[in-house]
Amino acid sequence: MRFAGENLVFGLIAACLVPWILWTLERGVRNGRLPVGRAYVDRAERPGAYRFLLCLYAAAAFGVGFIAVDLLFNISSRIWS
Repeated sequence: MRFAGENLVFGLIAACLVPWILWTLERGVRNGRLPVGRAYVDRAERPGAYRFLLCLYAAAAFGVGFIAVDLLFNISSRIWS
């Protein structure tokens, strides 16, 4: 059983990750290249891989945001049960 402080800490960490992911996504759209590890995927060179990676970044931002809201406001007990 988790105590409220643990949910608060991990919820705040997850909430801090969302702007970072969105900032990376915004930079990638503006510059035309998204980071993958230490390399980059260019929009001009590999458009299919770029679009797929763009969708993965968007899904990651949505997922981490949902987890942050769930941990901070304790909505999991109302949704899943």
